[in-house]
Amino acid sequence: MKSFQCGPYRIEQRAEHCFVVPRQGRMLTEGVIFSNEELFRAALKDGCPLQVANVAHLPGIVGPAIAMPDIHSGYGFPIGGVAAVDATDGAVSPGGVGYDINCGVRLLASRLTRDDIAGFEDGLLDALQGAVPAGVGSSRKDLGIKADLFEACLLSGAAAAVEAGFGETTDLQQIEDQGAIAGADPGHVSNHARRRGLTQLGTLGSGNHFVETGFVDRVYDEETAAAFGLRPSLVTVTVHTGSRGFGHQVCQDAVRDLRNAPEFKALDLPDKQLCCAPIGSRRGQGYLSGMAAAANFAFANRQIITHMVREAFSRALRGRGRDRTLDLVYDLAHNIAKFEEHHVDGAPRRVLVHRKGATRAFPAGHRELKGTAFFERGQPVLVPGDMGRYSYVLVGQPTCGTNTFLSSAHGAGRTMSRKAARTAVTAGRVLDALKKGGTRVRAASKSTLVEEYPEAYKDVAHVVDVLHKAGIARPVARLRPLVVIKG
Repeated sequence: MKSFQCGPYRIEQRAEHCFVVPRQGRMLTEGVIFSNEELFRAALKDGCPLQVANVAHLPGIVGPAIAMPDIHSGYGFPIGGVAAVDATDGAVSPGGVGYDINCGVRLLASRLTRDDIAGFEDGLLDALQGAVPAGVGSSRKDLGIKADLFEACLLSGAAAAVEAGFGETTDLQQIEDQGAIAGADPGHVSNHARRRGLTQLGTLGSGNHFVETGFVDRVYDEETAAAFGLRPSLVTVTVHTGSRGFGHQVCQDAVRDLRNAPEFKALDLPDKQLCCAPIGSRRGQGYLSGMAAAANFAFANRQIITHMVREAFSRALRGRGRDRTLDLVYDLAHNIAKFEEHHVDGAPRRVLVHRKGATRAFPAGHRELKGTAFFERGQPVLVPGDMGRYSYVLVGQPTCGTNTFLSSAHGAGRTMSRKAARTAVTAGRVLDALKKGGTRVRAASKSTLVEEYPEAYKDVAHVVDVLHKAGIARPVARLRPLVVIKG
């Protein structure tokens, strides 16, 4: 197999879809990148393998430092990075979660077909844009969310939003961890973070966040798709957003605190962006408690948006005379650190799994799915692409437990920086191309539109192909976009 060089590190291709950074220098373990050669060479130009090697220095790391095929450069960890550390002796790193804590994806399935909404796309676009504030600094005060509900969302996540009238109790069973991460303590959240977050519940934000109406254009596994409530031509809605300015501030506060800590400076890690703290330390526990509060904020945010989307969807399609219900298929996080039990070297071990731009992929029969609708089939793995092509619903394969700590890719991954995209194309050209391809788009700004144009991203089909062939996750259904609201 071929070999490559990235900075001081030698990289070996060990299999068709597996590239390894052998343990070198002060690395505590090896790095593993799941990719095909084309995607890997793009990551090599971006210097991403160097970030994988850097993560392999993290104190208490268990198993390899891992990267998914959608890998691209991030803060400390690459986006698409996964690392597990011992739950007792390891260190937690905010860079292994990211600034948008619990940025995640929620998929809803309607009972209408593509033909049912033909001719109503513009009305749907208007209704969705009016229902969900989007863009940099977007906020809302119309929902009457007060400080007590805000605090409840930090503690209880989606359940607090449902109790306040945003959605149904049955929604909670379709969300990762029922929509709340344990261990949240708002006492570890700054007043500045609270001020940023109070008016942002129920908002989309900016960048690659979106609300997308599409349809199922291909089914690969009929039985699993049916179990997920998906069938050919069915209209779907996908929501992609996270913890907004609140989560960003929680991360920013933690990074500032940890980077200046004497115990971190004493570690002499290869990158200051890998700032970390022992899990059991005051700083480590403080970050985990604040991170959980931000994760719960994000679950509540997507729950409130879902309620507003359901109302807008029903209003826009009232003339169809059909059932306009939107059922929640699944909601999952892709910027999170969670305590889980995994088999390591043949024995069960409790670890803290950092997933940054990577998502949980529990397969059928997994103990944490017991008692849920997903125990027999495995949980849905939602992998959105760009607004002009397609997205995928997958399901985790049992073999990914030993390879990736039951983790999968979270999307297509950028191939072009936002700055480069702004010089490559105009907003008018993007809109024309998307319309010709059958997609109507509204964006909060022209800059967002060009930054997010399809060619700025990898073709998500190539990412999914690697996931499938590497034994990580297999495709269940493919979705095509019709109407997109971009932040």
